[in-house]
Amino acid sequence: MAATSAGLLLHRERGGDVEVFIAHMGGPFWAKKDASAWSIPKGEIDDGEGARTAALREFTEEIGTAPPDGEPVDLGVFRYSSGKTVQVFALEASDFEVDRVVSETFELEWPPRSGRRQAFPEVDRAEWTAVDVARERLVAGQRPALDALLELPTLRG
Repeated sequence: MAATSAGLLLHRERGGDVEVFIAHMGGPFWAKKDASAWSIPKGEIDDGEGARTAALREFTEEIGTAPPDGEPVDLGVFRYSSGKTVQVFALEASDFEVDRVVSETFELEWPPRSGRRQAFPEVDRAEWTAVDVARERLVAGQRPALDALLELPTLRG
């Protein structure tokens, strides 16, 4: 069975444009990549945990700070080509800023076949970016969440 994740997509309006808060994936594979190397802060839903709760928890684990207060809006479930799915929630966060990302880490043999294991952050940085830029940066399976976000009545004026 394919993994199911939940994520939280913060958004705000600046100068008439919609911006989203996205995270660059950590580790050596993603280090020098920009296109398709960013993600909505997200992670797997634990057994017995609701998707909304998982999205809030994963945001905190990946960014290192709790998301702002508010009621997240369910944007839907989006399927990757691998079969994995992610349920994305949106939250308006006009005043949210992060000075430094402090993500949980994962271990990986690096360099390959060296026998040495190193720890890398799940997320190495995160930032606000315009939706059109985010569309190029996000992994392909998450891009449809941007369309769902832009369809929210609160963003259509």
